[in-house]
Amino acid sequence: MKILKIFAGIMFPAMIMASCAEKELMPGPGAESGADPVVESKLIFTSENAARGSLLVYFSAEAVSHVENSAMTRSDEGPSTRSGISGLDAVLAGAGVTSVERLFPVDERNEKRTRAAGLHRWYMVKFDESADLDKVARAVAGFSEVSNVEFCQKVEMEGTGKVVPFSEGGAVTRTDGADFNDPMLGNQWHYINTGDTDIYSGIREGADVRCEEAWKLCTGDPRVVVAVVDDCVQWDHPDLAANMWTNSGEIAGNGIDDDGNGFIDDVHGYNFVNNTVLTITSGDEGVHGTHVAGTVAAVNNNGTGVCGVAGGSGNGDGVRIMSCQIFQGETGGSTAATARAIKYAADNGAAIIQCSFGYTAGAAGGITSDTAFEQGVSAEKQAIDYFIGTRNCDAVNGGIVIFAAGNDLTGMSAYPGAYQDYISVTAISCDYTPACYTNYGPGCNIAAPGGDQYQSLLETNYNSSASGVLSTITSGRYGYLHGTSMACPHVSGVAALGLSYALQTGKTFTREQFNSILLSSVYGINEYCTGSKRYVNDFGQLTTLTLSRFRGLMGTGAIDAYQVLMNIRGTTCIPVSASSQSQIRVADYIGDGNAQISLTSAEISAADKANLGITSDPVIFGDNILVSCSKVGSGIMTVTFRAGTNSGSGMFGKTVTKEFALVSRASHSDNGGWL
Repeated sequence: MKILKIFAGIMFPAMIMASCAEKELMPGPGAESGADPVVESKLIFTSENAARGSLLVYFSAEAVSHVENSAMTRSDEGPSTRSGISGLDAVLAGAGVTSVERLFPVDERNEKRTRAAGLHRWYMVKFDESADLDKVARAVAGFSEVSNVEFCQKVEMEGTGKVVPFSEGGAVTRTDGADFNDPMLGNQWHYINTGDTDIYSGIREGADVRCEEAWKLCTGDPRVVVAVVDDCVQWDHPDLAANMWTNSGEIAGNGIDDDGNGFIDDVHGYNFVNNTVLTITSGDEGVHGTHVAGTVAAVNNNGTGVCGVAGGSGNGDGVRIMSCQIFQGETGGSTAATARAIKYAADNGAAIIQCSFGYTAGAAGGITSDTAFEQGVSAEKQAIDYFIGTRNCDAVNGGIVIFAAGNDLTGMSAYPGAYQDYISVTAISCDYTPACYTNYGPGCNIAAPGGDQYQSLLETNYNSSASGVLSTITSGRYGYLHGTSMACPHVSGVAALGLSYALQTGKTFTREQFNSILLSSVYGINEYCTGSKRYVNDFGQLTTLTLSRFRGLMGTGAIDAYQVLMNIRGTTCIPVSASSQSQIRVADYIGDGNAQISLTSAEISAADKANLGITSDPVIFGDNILVSCSKVGSGIMTVTFRAGTNSGSGMFGKTVTKEFALVSRASHSDNGGWL
């Protein structure tokens, strides 16, 4: 299998003023030796993984007004090639400058906030790609009017494995599980895993995101917008079109920026690679963003294809997908495109950014610490900070940032996802085990199903694709992929479902509270991080992976959509065993665990008994409730107790009724499922 990883720079205009070989580069003041400590302190990142022929320049607050006046352009003049700072303009001319333009276009609706955040001070400078990037950067940094110079880093798409169209993936394996009529839902084990061995002999029931019970409470809400920062989402895919975000202020195809947000014809999003309308790449190279989008919000219950985690109920109530394109085939994936895309998401209504990309984890010269990522505060980080500080959903006071951890089988998360303010997602297979490609360790926050096609290649009588993640792909098709790219949108989808439920129940949270709900609404996978598993690697070689390397390093556990909704609702979740009788001391879940109460009843509805495999009513035994479940599932137990009673006093206390969510697992640890 070919690993789908794309490193690509930005395509720049073919017209170059002059080759650097023909011009002498003028150094900036104090930058002649290239070792001036002041100059070096202004450099953000290195040139090792940077796009050629461009730099991001952060001008000082005092100098930026001169730059703004000089860089103003008219449509008949083309891009500006001057900064208005004479010495700097000489340096740029020597490098064969082709443009000096503001990184973030003017959006009059948000210009005040943009300037308050200092984002108007970022400019992209483009020049001859043959120029010595380090020399140009140091020369530019030598000017006092320049606060920082950023090497425009390349980022990689965190997808892996071969795209397998659904037509090659076999027939539907089952149809039970949810009241939706989408014909391929039976193959989406990552939502509802019944342990169907037609998928893979080693599959285990319950290794999913627990959609079945969550969907009974909420399926989405169009007031929640998720920005898919990726390659282009096929906006007219039959299973996505109804859930695409639409810019109501823009008229498609008229070549005019109707709403004045700085982008022309941005109807469902924008192409930040080439600064043009969304552009779908033909063939399998362009499927990634559409696959990710389908996991978040393919339209549910429309009699077509697959389901999405927050795709609604078929009544126009799914969350909305905004396509923020930073890859185009083998082009794109730069910090400049990423920064613009994320600010656009903030300015145009997104509450969540779904980011299945990053820098190679732990690579030589790469970013390996929060301090390194914070260095100088890059344009990308400033854009994410701006997004975090933007409230686009009434249920939460800021933006939610979710990244894939990376597919390098490396003991740390890739950046930016590893950064402390963002959520980084690792991947598990359909048998709870860590996927054979997933990163793990420092910076990794939570796990989700990403599939593991390599593992099931061992069984020639099984279709290897079926253990991958099934979702939408381009040309109106469906297909399987696996990777932390596929795990990440499960968490983004659950987050969108959580915000939808919060809106519908009138709950509000700070973003810290909401992130805490996501990261604590998990089931344990630590017990599966023992022994080893075999898989077939990219070279067709049989490989053994020791699973203990992942123990305690996959994040808090695997995301559980039902628990997320229960925690938003304020209902305490109690883990119970699906294979033996559980003894529940209710007082442990009230206050500090020492509540003085007297139990009077415990009731579970017939439907929830069926979900949990309970054949007899709960039994009260002293201070405990005894429950015997035989199925993996979830349900509500309503408990009535008295507070303030005193046996024999004739004083009966206050009757209290409280609901608890029973979450049945194949097994559970005493620590409530945390790793």
